[in-house]
Amino acid sequence: MADEPVTERGVLTAPAQAWETAVRQAEVIGPLAEKGTVGLAEADKAAATLRISRRQVYVLLRRWRAGEKVVSDLLPGRSSGGRGGGRLPQEVEAIVQEVLRERYLTRQRRTVVSICKEIARRCRARGLRVPSRGTVLRRIARLDPLTVTTARQGSEAARPLHSAGGAPPVVTGLLEQVQVDHTPVDVIVVDEQHRLPIGRPYLTAAIDVASRCVVGLVVTLEAPSATSVGLCLAHTATDKRPWLERLGVEAQWPMSGKPCELYVDNAAEFKSEALRRGCDQHGIKVGYRPPGRPHFGGIVERLIGTTMQMVHELPGTTFSSTAERGAYDSDGTAALTLAELQRWLALAVASYHGQVHETLGRTPAGVWADKAAAAPPVTVTSQTAFLVDFLPVIRRALSRSGFVIDHVQYYSDALKPWIARRERLGRFVLRRDPRDISRIWALSPDGFTYVEVGYRTLARPPITAWEQKAAIARLRDLGRAEVDENALFAMVEQMREITDTASASTRKARRDRQRRTEVPSRPLPTNPAVPPSAPADEAAARPFEVIEQW
Repeated sequence: MADEPVTERGVLTAPAQAWETAVRQAEVIGPLAEKGTVGLAEADKAAATLRISRRQVYVLLRRWRAGEKVVSDLLPGRSSGGRGGGRLPQEVEAIVQEVLRERYLTRQRRTVVSICKEIARRCRARGLRVPSRGTVLRRIARLDPLTVTTARQGSEAARPLHSAGGAPPVVTGLLEQVQVDHTPVDVIVVDEQHRLPIGRPYLTAAIDVASRCVVGLVVTLEAPSATSVGLCLAHTATDKRPWLERLGVEAQWPMSGKPCELYVDNAAEFKSEALRRGCDQHGIKVGYRPPGRPHFGGIVERLIGTTMQMVHELPGTTFSSTAERGAYDSDGTAALTLAELQRWLALAVASYHGQVHETLGRTPAGVWADKAAAAPPVTVTSQTAFLVDFLPVIRRALSRSGFVIDHVQYYSDALKPWIARRERLGRFVLRRDPRDISRIWALSPDGFTYVEVGYRTLARPPITAWEQKAAIARLRDLGRAEVDENALFAMVEQMREITDTASASTRKARRDRQRRTEVPSRPLPTNPAVPPSAPADEAAARPFEVIEQW
């Protein structure tokens, strides 16, 4: 909720004697005002205590009840009406505001004299009392200087009146602007097979500014990159029902569509060639926050901040800092796999969409439904085809045996027509998914279609680009002057065996340690909210019943 304006109200500027008098009066007037009707006897008693007249007691009672019921309400000169107050009849006040809006706040820059004449004309036409020139001047003085200067002289003239940070642009259309950002998730996840800790994942989130709906959410174990941005965009632009079904989540998440503008910070992954070209391909504008003005991306940052506060309730949380974590064993209590964390987040988002948003005054789902009915978003039918346009770009020449990328050969019969004239084609634009390098996509020479090209040796297992890089580095350390494909995949296999062996040893050590520390004399209490057959991590994977607004 936005903070209410805070005024000084005389707390710091009132003279010491006046402040002490007001404090003493509040001690008497405050309890007296709570009694409802105050009789003459009670008023006289209060007057004697405060050494004032009965009439002054009733004046202080009115001021206390009309004010905020604080000491400053009783300071001298703190009345709610009087000179300069809003004492015009309602109809006259409406005419004044109407004329100021229609005739004063325009580029024609009419004079105060002409404004007063127009107000007088409209009042006389309705048989109303004409306000004085001083009253009109006071109404003008109350107008926001930035609004007045912008309306009468233009935005350039109003620029010096802006705060140092400026103001973010106003967004009203659905998917007109989608803010995206990354963060490490404050929780340790475990692997699917051995349920051992594997580290903190990263969250990439996208939120529609107009509706405050979360339109994209991706959780990966890799650091933020152009690929994670592409995955988030693909999640944003496509129907989420198949994704929810794969996760096993029964929830409504109809917010999908291709953004008009992607609004991001100035991180390297948001300026990559892959992202720029992919956005160009699909007509998505990329907007960058002005340096030094983080509030321009405040909506997605609030989303991420609230999400992390929720995550702190999950087993295996790392909290926000080591000081906050204290002696809590994040690795030892980790229970959720990456897929379980995704399910938990999907349910949390679905719950959030159905709650009234404090800024909108409505639910994000309701705002989305109304705006989507008026202007349906453009969705993408093929997630894979869309994602390819955002994968990292690699350029390679075509040889008789296909393409070679980092010692791995790729070939397909679809390349044959190009191989014969490869000398005239130059280098090809290739796309590769770092999560699975078993295939690449080659852009055809005409620049309109991609051709999928797999390993030349089909028996090779799928590996990640990070495994490939680590294997090459390991072979270099062993003194291999040249790295061939066979040695590379053999090294990846050895590294995977080492990981599996280490995982098994760690799992066994944990079981042995648990047996030694168990106390079998008394059974542990059970959680009545979780059925005996439900695993502990299933209970942890449930979202909160109450979710803070984003």
